Amino acid sequence: MEKLHNEIKQLIIEELNLEDLSIDDIETDAPLFGEGLGLDSIDALELGLAMKKKYNVVIDADDTNTREHFTSVKTLANYIVENKG
Repeated sequence: MEKLHNEIKQLIIEELNLEDLSIDDIETDAPLFGEGLGLDSIDALELGLAMKKKYNVVIDADDTNTREHFTSVKTLANYIVENKG
């Protein structure tokens, strides 16, 4: 699972142009939004599209659980494992 966590961290860095960060700077359990990594809704859309492309998973923006899936790298990894196409 650590490999997937690191892949997601690298995806976040690359897709959101966060070149000043490394995968070691992103904590697996830290919040991605707000006081954590500080991502916003546009970042969530970009990340969702990148995840669809890389892992063949779709996170439905209208799903009431979407916020939970985007809580942290760990929750994104769990979602990918459970829903990989």
